[in-house]
Amino acid sequence: MKLRIATRGSDLALAQSNDVARRLQALGHKTELVIVSTVGDRVTDRAFVEVGSFGVFVREIENALLDGRAELAVHSYKDLPSASPAGLVVAAVPERLDASDVLLIRPEAADSAADGLQVRAAARVGTSAARRKALLAAERPDLEIGLLRGNVPTRVHALLDGRFDAILLASAGLQRLDRASGTPLVPAEIVRQRLDPRRFVPAPAQGAIAVQVRADAGQVRAAVASLNDETTSRALQAERALLGLAEAGCNLPFGAWCERQGDGAMRLYAVLGRDDNTVARADSTGHDPLALAAAVWGELSSEAVR
Repeated sequence: MKLRIATRGSDLALAQSNDVARRLQALGHKTELVIVSTVGDRVTDRAFVEVGSFGVFVREIENALLDGRAELAVHSYKDLPSASPAGLVVAAVPERLDASDVLLIRPEAADSAADGLQVRAAARVGTSAARRKALLAAERPDLEIGLLRGNVPTRVHALLDGRFDAILLASAGLQRLDRASGTPLVPAEIVRQRLDPRRFVPAPAQGAIAVQVRADAGQVRAAVASLNDETTSRALQAERALLGLAEAGCNLPFGAWCERQGDGAMRLYAVLGRDDNTVARADSTGHDPLALAAAVWGELSSEAVR
């Protein structure tokens, strides 16, 4: 079967889409990438809250599916709103990479003795996500937070050029880019601090890829079904259900991460920023993703108003 894959044109998006394409080719399918420009790609000088509602990196790609320009789309799952548009479904979720955030620090700004984040006092840290800003402010109110937009290489260059002392990125994005190019994007002298996702809670579905198709495309759904990783899918079901309860978007400081326990249960962690630069936290353990999300949301929403 010939499968056209709609994707953004960034290096990371292409790394993700080419990985899916290779897997489909190994199953005997022919593939073609269809590059789609999104508003999130075109507007890079403003914070997400100023660009538009949640979904600024996916709407045009979903339109390519709906109007028949592509049979499937590959997204960074964290970019997708909590519900797909009518007529579209997420048909497969490959295995997830590390969901954590990583703090990249210029060597002269590193401070291994600092509490929590290992960056010097009053350092300038770059990010554009409301969740990361809220967590930074709660952990280290002394830090200066600056707007950091653009694709991953552009953000890394902003650090190397000295515009920031440190920047926050998703670990999985760096992993995928390094694997695709064979050359590390971040120089060895840059200090890396992986941030514990139990404390510095990631965005829901961070580190995961979503393969989206038309709901009525039975043959395409069957073709991509074998790409699905059930363990990843169950964890993301809990995170995404919690996202739906929070109705979170790019402008809401919200994080959720689900960790598999040794007995097959899942532990779901969540964080929600408050107006006073503190954060509310909640976590719970269970086996049913939807019940787990409901339990955590009940605790988190109560904590948020205290």
